Amino acid sequence: MPGIVVVGMQFGDESKGAVVDYLAEWADLVVRYNGGSNAGHTVVAEGIKYKLHLVPSGVVRGKRVVIGAGIAFDPEVFLEELEDLKAKGRKIDLLISKKATLVLPYHKELDAAIAGGRIGTTKRGIGPAYQDKMSRVTGLKVMDLFSDRFSERLLEVLKLKEQELRSSGVLKGNIEEYYREIMKLSEKWRRELASFLGDDFMEVNEAIASGKFVIFEGAQGTMLDVDHGTYPFVTSSSTIAGGACTGVGISPLAIDAVIGVMKAYTTRVGKGPFPTELTGDIAQYIRDKGGEYGTTTGRPRRVGWLDLPMLRYSVMINGIGYVAIRKLDVLSGLKKLKVAVAYELDGEEVKVAPPYVEDMERAKPIYEELDGWNVEDWDELVKKGWDSFPSEARDYVRFVERELGVKAILIGVGPEREMTVSTSYLKEIIEL
Repeated sequence: MPGIVVVGMQFGDESKGAVVDYLAEWADLVVRYNGGSNAGHTVVAEGIKYKLHLVPSGVVRGKRVVIGAGIAFDPEVFLEELEDLKAKGRKIDLLISKKATLVLPYHKELDAAIAGGRIGTTKRGIGPAYQDKMSRVTGLKVMDLFSDRFSERLLEVLKLKEQELRSSGVLKGNIEEYYREIMKLSEKWRRELASFLGDDFMEVNEAIASGKFVIFEGAQGTMLDVDHGTYPFVTSSSTIAGGACTGVGISPLAIDAVIGVMKAYTTRVGKGPFPTELTGDIAQYIRDKGGEYGTTTGRPRRVGWLDLPMLRYSVMINGIGYVAIRKLDVLSGLKKLKVAVAYELDGEEVKVAPPYVEDMERAKPIYEELDGWNVEDWDELVKKGWDSFPSEARDYVRFVERELGVKAILIGVGPEREMTVSTSYLKEIIEL
């Protein structure tokens, strides 16, 4: 059975959670490998909506799920999420990596005070937590929380960060009082998290060695990768397929296929370049029909036409062979659809998006126009299958396949699990 990475191909919010949930029917293990509670994966199954931030989407199917070492782990958010899942009757079979990075209250406060307004972060503390991790001096891991030296280590870290905390306005009073507040929270965390701790690398590698079907669930999207995205308007982790190797501790040889997830159009939250961005009535039509408001923040998303240069870049650096196309239904009702097939950049035609802010800000999309379609009742078409979809909608998908050199395996025409149809290519994934 395969090791599959599910990765976002755009600026995040591509409905990766729904794709992972669909594929999890055949999976033995679902592993989240990057990001933190700044990610929001929404799954709608059996009429119930699940908004997941840290727990992998496979939990909705009742599968064993793993929060990997590459995660920025916020105990407060996790425990809230856990309570919500239990209230909705979900079985929780979960492992948290002891090597995951701790997100503490001061990380979120620093994020809000410094980075949130400048580069449009979610203010969830992810960047500051990863910054501490990379410094090595001030980083704390989940396993530190359970160490006899945690209280000593925390106080040491707070003293090292005192000047930063005071200058940013986070710390106004006595540092010892602030320390005691966090220690009080940590007592609850240790009590409620202890049963979930484990070695993610051991469990995942053993699952792969025994031939189990493992899905690696990415957060955010390729263009938000800290190294390969539109830096500095990116997230703070490795969002691409290779991040599964570093975020869990597996060999690249353990990955049998990469499935890219894309919307039938493009969206972006926050600041940064967006060559195909739309404004006016069409933008609002897509935003409202697609519910383009952030799962984590509620912020309205910027919207635009489909951007093939960006998708070609994603295919190249992720090794994507299959795609899941989401929200095809949102484009229904538009008579003509534009697709950016290339950029004009400094007088030259560019087929692959340059992931540099200055270049993408100057890039002018070169569009092709395709015929639209109008469907009022997608439910009936979904029951009949992919071949019953309007010819214009199928042509749109085939156009994407040809341009990108990929196979479309899943097409989503609604947020519910039942509103996803598969093509004949899905069998190739299941039988790898």
